[in-house]
Amino acid sequence: MGIARNDIARLAAEYRGKSPQEILKLALSNFDNIAISFSGAEDVVLVDMAAKIKGDFRVFSLDTGRLHAETYKLLEQVREKYGVAIEVMFPDPAAVERLVREKGLFSFYKDGHKECCGIRKVMPLRRKLATLDAWITGQRRDQSPGTRLAVEVIEDDRAFGAADRPLIKFNPLANWTSAQVWRYIRDNGVPYNALHERGFISIGCEPCTRPVLPNQHEREGRWWWEEETLKECGLHAGNLAAKN
Repeated sequence: MGIARNDIARLAAEYRGKSPQEILKLALSNFDNIAISFSGAEDVVLVDMAAKIKGDFRVFSLDTGRLHAETYKLLEQVREKYGVAIEVMFPDPAAVERLVREKGLFSFYKDGHKECCGIRKVMPLRRKLATLDAWITGQRRDQSPGTRLAVEVIEDDRAFGAADRPLIKFNPLANWTSAQVWRYIRDNGVPYNALHERGFISIGCEPCTRPVLPNQHEREGRWWWEEETLKECGLHAGNLAAKN
């Protein structure tokens, strides 16, 4: 089972116009060692779709230690509703302790979010992805005009894979809009983060997330003190690499 690296571009072109369910079915049928990365509304949509395609699938999530209480509640709702054991990854305690000791709890407001995200998100993600052959994300092209417009439905994740160990990345919702995501959530009774009812759209860590105003883009609520093209935490490092 699996997909050869030299077949990725062909399959990406073939599945570019297909439904998220078809892309998800391709992923789950070709890989046993695959997991859905779960954090937001799009990811719960993928969990719901996966539950209807295949009874046995894996989900992982990153707990940075600075998430909203509502996000933890959503994790439990998803675990209970779908009967899936969410594999939660935590940051290295020594690295967090060193950062806080040397720079305090809110250094990212002064020198950018990359260092904190690197410790709390990227390092745990790298540990998890090193154990997988493929992963599934809820990335959408319209989430971030500065960094996600080139997202393909199937990608060779060279940011976290290796020359001798390809890592295949599936983005089944790449072509969907926020409106399509929320239509699916309403039509299928999918759980969602209660913060969405208070103006939060893109939800990350509590100190780095705020509600957006009418007509603001959803990513404007993340790292609002930084320039737009920098608004990636490193979980999808290939997006930034593609820009450079």
